[in-house]
Parts: sequence; C-alpha cells; structure tokens
Amino acid sequence: MYHFFVEPSQIYDKRVIIMGSDVNHIKNVLRLKPGDEISVSNGVDGRDYRCGIEAVTDTEVVCSLRFIKEDGVELPARVYLFQGLPKGDKMELIIQKMVELGVYEIVPVAMKRCVVKLDAKKAAAKTARWQGIAQAAAKQSRRAVVPRVQEVLGFQEALAYAEHMDVRLVPYEMEESLEGASGMAGTRQIIDQIAPGQSIAVFIGPEGGFEADEIQAALDCGMKPVTLGRRILRTETAGMTVMAWMMYRLER
Repeated sequence: MYHFFVEPSQIYDKRVIIMGSDVNHIKNVLRLKPGDEISVSNGVDGRDYRCGIEAVTDTEVVCSLRFIKEDGVELPARVYLFQGLPKGDKMELIIQKMVELGVYEIVPVAMKRCVVKLDAKKAAAKTARWQGIAQAAAKQSRRAVVPRVQEVLGFQEALAYAEHMDVRLVPYEMEESLEGASGMAGTRQIIDQIAPGQSIAVFIGPEGGFEADEIQAALDCGMKPVTLGRRILRTETAGMTVMAWMMYRLER
C-alpha cells in the first residue's frame, strides 16, 4: 500500500485532500484510480489514516477516510542522531537508513576530524536535500512522522542541544581506555535501562573518529561512553548499529 504525508489541515470531515507534487506521482506514475486504498499520515499525531481514493484531478487527490490505525509504527522513545559530517554522499545513506530504522531527528555535526567543510550557503542547500531524502525514506518505510534534519551544528552547540535529553551516548572505539570503562557488559546495562518515553542522544564520529578533547568534553557534559564491539565500524555503520539496539530494546 502506498503511503503519503499531508498537513493536518488537509484531513477534515472524513476527507483527505492530497496536493502538491504527490498528485502528479499518484496520477501519472503510480496511476492510482478511484477505489484504490492508500495510507496517509499528517506527520504530527503518529496515526495511520487509511483512505480510499474518490477523485483524481490535475491539482488534488480527494480521498474518503475509512479508518484510523492508532497503534502506529513509531518507536516509543525519541532517538536523536548527532552525526559527524562524513565524506562524499555517505550522509544521504545514513539519513535514509536511520529514518527506516526509526530515528526521530538527525543533527549533522561539524567535528574536528570532519573532512567536509560547509559554508552557510552550502550547508543550507545540503540540509534541504537531506530533508528531502528523509521524507522519501519516511514514505517508503511508512513512518507516521518525517524525521527532521537539523542545520549543521558545531560540536559544542551539539552538546548543548543534547544537554537535557534523558540518555546521552557516545560510542567510542577506545572506550576501554577510559577511566571506569566497563566494556560490552556496561554497554548492555546502559541499553537495558533505556525506557519508553525517553529522549536519547547518540553521538557518532566522522571518519577517523573523535578527537580526545571532544570525548573529554562529552564526558564532562555527562555523556555515557559505550562500545560497539571489538571491530572498528565505519561511520555510516555505527549509528545504524545503535539504532538497531534501540529497536530491539523498545519495540513491543
């Protein structure tokens, strides 16, 4: 079943009105017709609105609301990915897969070992493109919300943004070198304590990882270092690994 996003104001009186670029996609690409069933979300309340198409015009698709599926697909906790800017088009892959896995928000972060340097103009253009990728991935995976891709933040700005989140994790390949390190056993304990309703920040370093002073700054802010195992993971793999843990821990 095809899935689309609309504004809350486009759902009223047991009618759903789809407008914009989705109209052309429905009419000329998918070739859906009156009587076909689709799924719609408003990106706010987490509900899945099941609709039947009534009419297709050049400017809108009119649907009748058949029923609302309350038990949606969203995780019962909000996971924020703070991703160190990677090289090339890796960020696009990261966004796509993290949205599929259930991330709530993605925050690109300029860290010391980031090769990519974006000025304000390039950063704005990149953010707009990344948001489009998030929306496409949300449609494909039938998410009830479109995760937001924030503007690029500096490392200290990112730490401040995450300051009041309930759980703050920083996977670090040299976790065992830190004072009080507890390895995978400690990481399991931290993950097992995560509960529905919490907000969770996950900081992932770029290629080359974190600088030592970045890790120290994170620890000084109360972040918890965790290990991803004995193997060194690529930056595009690390966040997906943590997100898979979150799914396993939180989904019922």
